[in-house]
Amino acid sequence: MQSTIKKWEPENKTFWTQSGKSVATRNLWISIPALLLAFCVWMVWSAVAVNLNSIGFNFTDNQLFTLAALPGLVGATLRVFYSFMVPIFGGRNWTIITTASLLIPAIGIGMAVQDPTTSFMTMAILSALCGFGGGNFASSMANISFFYPKEVKGAALGLNAGLGNLGVSVVQFLVPVVIGLSMFGVFGGESQTMVTDSGTREVWMQNAAYVWVIPIVITCIVAFFGMNNLASAQASFREQAVVFKRKHTWIMSWLYTMCFGSFIGYSAAFPLLIKTQFPEVNPLQFAFLGPLVGALIRPVGGWLSDKLGGARVTFWDVIVMIIATSGVVFFLNTDNFWGFFIMFMILFITTGVANGSTFRMIPVIFEPKEAAPVLGFTSAIAAYGAFFIPKAFGTSISATGSPNTALYAFIAYYVISLFVTWYWYSRKNAEIKC
Repeated sequence: MQSTIKKWEPENKTFWTQSGKSVATRNLWISIPALLLAFCVWMVWSAVAVNLNSIGFNFTDNQLFTLAALPGLVGATLRVFYSFMVPIFGGRNWTIITTASLLIPAIGIGMAVQDPTTSFMTMAILSALCGFGGGNFASSMANISFFYPKEVKGAALGLNAGLGNLGVSVVQFLVPVVIGLSMFGVFGGESQTMVTDSGTREVWMQNAAYVWVIPIVITCIVAFFGMNNLASAQASFREQAVVFKRKHTWIMSWLYTMCFGSFIGYSAAFPLLIKTQFPEVNPLQFAFLGPLVGALIRPVGGWLSDKLGGARVTFWDVIVMIIATSGVVFFLNTDNFWGFFIMFMILFITTGVANGSTFRMIPVIFEPKEAAPVLGFTSAIAAYGAFFIPKAFGTSISATGSPNTALYAFIAYYVISLFVTWYWYSRKNAEIKC
């Protein structure tokens, strides 16, 4: 199999039917597990931070929210650069490099959590290194966008992103399981004693990081032998940088931050938010469900947008987001966990649908060589939600004793996003109907 394909014409129906579709499908189904692992490493702190003090660490709530937030800051910043790497290095090559980079934080965290005297600064550095996983999304989506014709881009990008996003739910579901097992014997290190309100138990917190090492290595090998670079996708940074001059690059960055920024930010903060507001509840019993439904529904958002139009789906979805966030505030104020939980599940669903619908809008607004860097760049801006949302919750709780101030700010953002969607893309005389 040739690593670089010279001729690629996905809009040519004959080419697509005879050979293009099978090649694109193979690259997509290797890209998905690579992206899923990236999300697992990126969000591992959302599941680790909530348990650190139970095994002997002594961090404040604000420090724990910071550890959950730092991967978002670094990941978002890396996405800005990763957005432009596929046309320069090739999608196959860059997938291998970025997936292999996940080994650094996975091994480092596994070593650090075994020593409760590890400083907050060391933990913060390791948290920041998990940003490698966050950066991968931008290049992964840009890469897959080159493989597919416009008529099915929404579904393809939805599958790549949606199943890749499942990494958030996978890490929050799997970590509580693997830390209770001596998976690696003498190679995995000594156990720790976890102290909770219900008693004590033996755990291996390092497994939360070590469990990803072997899958990362296997995925790199599969990508080496199974993925392709596309010669037609090659472009210099200068050629791609024209997207910064496009008004709609910045508008779509605002809208994608509204949905993906919310999805990834809420995913990072949800376990700690449950723990601080409902201390009688075990957060890791429930927290994984939010990212799970948000990720699974994302391909549906892309599929619906292929049929109905991305702007129409986005507009009505944002209305539900506003209602759901208001419901979260209401049930927090009444100390009703199940009402709070249901509203947050609806909120996660709406972020997933809008993730798919907004990413369907971009290939309609931009031509292919511009659409790829725009997909990456908008995802870079949106990823800052993984930093700002946990920090906003932490700051709001520290200042007022409640997360409500942060939630009111998010509602205001959604209201503005509703107007932006309507004015530029969904009203009768919109500048670009999509």
